Amino acid sequence: MSRERIVIVGAGFAGYEAARTLCRKARGAADIVLLNPTDYFLYLPLLPQVAAGILEARRVTVSLTGTLPRVRLVLGEADHVDLEARKVEYTGPEGERGELPYDRLVLAVGSVNKLLPIPGVAEHAHGFRGLPEALYLRDHITRQIELAATTADPAEAAARSTFVVVGAGYTGTEVAAQGKLFTDALMSKQRKWSRAAKPRWMLLDVAPRVLPELDRRLSDTAGRVLRERGVDVRTKTSVKEATTAGVTLDTGEFVETRTLVWCVGVRPDPLVSGVGLAVERGRLVVDPQLNVPGHPEVFACGDAAAVPDLTRPGQYTPMTAQHASRQGKVAGRNVAASLGYGEPEAYSHHDLGFVVDLGGVKAAANPLGVPLSGPLAGAVTRGYHLAAMPGNRVRVAADWLLDAVLPRQGVQLGLVRAWTVPLESSSPELAKVPGGPSGSS
Repeated sequence: MSRERIVIVGAGFAGYEAARTLCRKARGAADIVLLNPTDYFLYLPLLPQVAAGILEARRVTVSLTGTLPRVRLVLGEADHVDLEARKVEYTGPEGERGELPYDRLVLAVGSVNKLLPIPGVAEHAHGFRGLPEALYLRDHITRQIELAATTADPAEAAARSTFVVVGAGYTGTEVAAQGKLFTDALMSKQRKWSRAAKPRWMLLDVAPRVLPELDRRLSDTAGRVLRERGVDVRTKTSVKEATTAGVTLDTGEFVETRTLVWCVGVRPDPLVSGVGLAVERGRLVVDPQLNVPGHPEVFACGDAAAVPDLTRPGQYTPMTAQHASRQGKVAGRNVAASLGYGEPEAYSHHDLGFVVDLGGVKAAANPLGVPLSGPLAGAVTRGYHLAAMPGNRVRVAADWLLDAVLPRQGVQLGLVRAWTVPLESSSPELAKVPGGPSGSS
């Protein structure tokens, strides 16, 4: 008797946990196929530390084949889902076309950078959703400080050492907090830096406070740390236009800068809207069992799915890693249940709290609703990340230890250029190259 084939599209938090759960539950009775553009799972919460030179890039990646031995990995980007023929069409890393027939389908394609119709942003800003973008930003920041230190033009030096981050959510706050420490460390190594002023970081958001989606106490802690560090936090403020010379704020002020980091949020992967099923703000509508109504063979989870929040009737679960990883586990169990292994269950999860690493020994955290700040919050935050990572814990801890006792390496490798990480990319996990399949490597 032939085995049922389960195709999982996407290996982010949701897809990775769905595959790992199915490995245990299906007990070898199903052919599990994972379609993903890269051969690794990316632990996104630590990405700002890659950009700030704390962690090496491979530390935040976990090998799919190394940790999912009973899953068949297929490298490629899903282009189309044919619900009638029950197959997923994809493009491989070298431009080859392929298709994967399925008996069960799990859509966990995640999200991409959220774009707004602001002139110049798509051309001059860079997002922060994938490893190429983090590596680019690390090189770019280093280069700007080096150029600012050697130029004889004070105006050019000021522009190059000014860094603007738009979006004071989880990602933007950490990028600004970690980035300020990084540029200060780079500046201290520049003997030709004759200016008294330190590098300038600006954090903008239209919301009235940083971390507007989190508890007010976390927001206050993060805002205080940022301002004490010298970050220029501007709430109720955004960008009106971006150019090569700088950005114009909606207040009318023009800020000369060579760096615009776009962290205003995410939107579901465009593949979801093209499936032809009901969506809610670009997310595939599912029931509490993560099943697509009318298609018992299709499941969706993570940022790709509009999952009813049973703890808050009438609302959908937010697009966070905490929900995505847990939804992936439930999706895996429910797919296994549809094959006769176990019983289906509804997804329900109360937030256990959030952690925000602000660099150094500073952090903001509220595990189980208990607000923490300072070194204790820093220890809890790093402990949480080590516990949540499915691999590389020793290597990450070793990098943290080395960063505590050794100066950071202020070098630029130049491997990722600006044009290879466009903001409008539907696949931020891949650097773009000319002539590649769909412009990707």
